[in-house]
Amino acid sequence: MHLYLNYAREHWMKSGENPPVGLILCAEKGAAEARYALDNLPNKVLAAEYQTILPDEKLIANELEKSRRELEARKRLSRDVPSGANQ
Repeated sequence: MHLYLNYAREHWMKSGENPPVGLILCAEKGAAEARYALDNLPNKVLAAEYQTILPDEKLIANELEKSRRELEARKRLSRDVPSGANQ
């Protein structure tokens, strides 16, 4: 993962972008293994459990709609902030 993050940072990042983040999906995760494998890396690598069965389609649609509304609200707020006020 570290190799891919370094490559992405060097070859794919555009000016002003945040550094890439790696995400490792696991059937199970152990805190000790994750700590020893990922601690002290200069790149951010995250480990999480994944589900083998997706949540209900309606729940997914509701979460997507909620995220869309939140993003639109943030966009409106950023347009309403006077220039230089967020520095």
